[in-house]
Amino acid sequence: MILRDRSHPEQGFRSCLGIMRLAKPYGPEALEAACERALTIGARSYSSVNSILKNNLHRSSRPEPAADGPAIQHGNIRGPGYFH
Repeated sequence: MILRDRSHPEQGFRSCLGIMRLAKPYGPEALEAACERALTIGARSYSSVNSILKNNLHRSSRPEPAADGPAIQHGNIRGPGYFH
């Protein structure tokens, strides 16, 4: 996905090499789990995968999907009808 999303695939090549290099200190299973989590949350960069591994987020369960609708309900938050 990194190579496909770049306008020039060569730009993503170094990121891919860096991600693959993370298998050395963390192991291939941990790297695979971290990459799956990164894809789930839409984070497709070396720094994101590295952060997931550093914080042991690859060991936890799947991230919760974002809830639909407003994050909070409060009287001071303007809704779509405010400007009409």
